[in-house]
Amino acid sequence: MTTNLRWRRVLLKLSGEALMGSQPFGIDPAVVERIAVEVANAVKLGAQVGLVVGGGNIFRGVAVAAKGGNRVTGDHMGMLATVMNSLTLADALRRQEVQARVLSAVPVPSICETFTQRGAERYMEDGDVIVFAGGTGNPFFTTDSGAALRAAEMRCDAFLKGTQVDGIYSEDPKINPNAERYTELTYEDVITRNLKVMDTTAIALARDNRIPVIVFSIHTPGSLVDVLLERGRYTVVSAA
Repeated sequence: MTTNLRWRRVLLKLSGEALMGSQPFGIDPAVVERIAVEVANAVKLGAQVGLVVGGGNIFRGVAVAAKGGNRVTGDHMGMLATVMNSLTLADALRRQEVQARVLSAVPVPSICETFTQRGAERYMEDGDVIVFAGGTGNPFFTTDSGAALRAAEMRCDAFLKGTQVDGIYSEDPKINPNAERYTELTYEDVITRNLKVMDTTAIALARDNRIPVIVFSIHTPGSLVDVLLERGRYTVVSAA
């Protein structure tokens, strides 16, 4: 079924923390299942979906460097955490009868396929959901930057970032309830106002490839489909 979607081919970025639910760390199977249902509903409407998930619920590479360890080693460990989360999401999607494939920038051939742009393009055209694991495959880059890179490589119509809140605010609304909520911003607004929605490299990649960034709450039921149909609450970051 193909519906009149505003954005048909999208890259959905989730933080690793989004998979924790109310737990202090790790993976909450109920949360993963709910996210899989959201993605499955989008696919049923005709969306082509790529997914990138962080690894912060399992391991943060920067934590190693903060304690005097080797940052490269820490980032490699963080990449492996994203592979674990990606496998979990792909398994949940298959339970929703959605064909899902994990493609990793870090080769782990006994566990999942290694990412190539041509292979990912072919799978996405076939209607498979691609879970991109391993970040960019390089240290010193965040999974936000990895997601923006994959969105550009896959020629996505939009880069969707599912967060804890329903858009971009002037400050953290959980700390300041009076923070201003934005419905539209430019890429330059996000950079010059130092809005902490994602790192500057990710925003610059989206800007240079003219990919709108849509920020919404992944915890609101039906929010992914609402975004694709231009409903609900979200912030759009674009050139104008």
